Amino acid sequence: MSNATATSGEQLSYQVVDFGQPLQLARRAIAAPQGSEVLVRISACGVCHSDLHMAEGFFDLGDGRHFGLEKVLKPPRTLGHEIVGTVAANGPDARGALGRSVIVFPWIGCGQCALCARGDEHMCARPESLGTTRDGGFSTHVRVPHSRYLIDHAGIDAAFAATLACSGLTAYSALKKVAPATEQAPLVIIGAGGVGLSAVALAKAMHGLGPIVVDIDPAKRQAALDAGASRVVDPAEADVAKTLARSSAEGVSAVLDFVGSTRTFEFANAVVGKGGKILIVGLFGGSASIQLPLIPMRAISIGGSYVGSLAELRELVALAQQGVLPSLPLSSRPLGDVQTVLDELRAGKVTGRAILQS
Repeated sequence: MSNATATSGEQLSYQVVDFGQPLQLARRAIAAPQGSEVLVRISACGVCHSDLHMAEGFFDLGDGRHFGLEKVLKPPRTLGHEIVGTVAANGPDARGALGRSVIVFPWIGCGQCALCARGDEHMCARPESLGTTRDGGFSTHVRVPHSRYLIDHAGIDAAFAATLACSGLTAYSALKKVAPATEQAPLVIIGAGGVGLSAVALAKAMHGLGPIVVDIDPAKRQAALDAGASRVVDPAEADVAKTLARSSAEGVSAVLDFVGSTRTFEFANAVVGKGGKILIVGLFGGSASIQLPLIPMRAISIGGSYVGSLAELRELVALAQQGVLPSLPLSSRPLGDVQTVLDELRAGKVTGRAILQS
């Protein structure tokens, strides 16, 4: 396949043109990859909750404050970062194997700072991430800056492979930051959305023990049980936080908050045991207050975890190829349904992950 043949035709993309408004369809000629770029023909792209924030143009900081995305995401911009596809063309300096099916690592950095040098491109202050600062996967094609960001997913279904680039990677990286749970000091996961369910399945594979899962939605609690949770909890039940905090000998060892709201942080703080850890992963938004003397008195730590590194994604894919990760509940939708899927996600009507296919 020559580059000229691979880049002929039309590219369809769904883009943010105005923040807070529905995505718009853009049609344009397929642009040939330049330099070390690789052109990927997209076959599947997951729809993530963070795509909602990108479409709205801000993150909620609580108390009426917003963190605006105008300087990061400059419309028109194609969203979508959970990308799987086939290599369609190479730039003159690229070495991508044509026709190979790959997962695309989207959390690309500047390649020059200290964070990038140590392999933490996903935390770069000058990101070139797909679906934010560069066009992403709500499209038929995407240009990837270098072939090192392409990972072979042989033996893994394309739809499930797409979830590994964000929901799987985010869950995996967060779990690596906490000590393995035990029956005496269990792990609690708040939120059984796409990322939370990935964490449930991974926790069982990595720690050998199903976590306790907290979610307000009965369907998501059932999905968590199906994914390997040892127990599920409805946070609306009376005194549930107190009961959960006292349910094990050593107390809850860690709480992974995959929602990241005021209420979920308060719940996490109420249940975590002495010497335990609260790790905030979700970006729902809000603010919270905490009594500072109780942090050292309880010897708890509060941290954050943001997606994961390229090396971690390679580790995660290797785990998936060993067959130790059960699949998430997935629903396949045509690319043209992207706005409907975003609306359903906003309304909390998506269990697991919706996968756009083009």
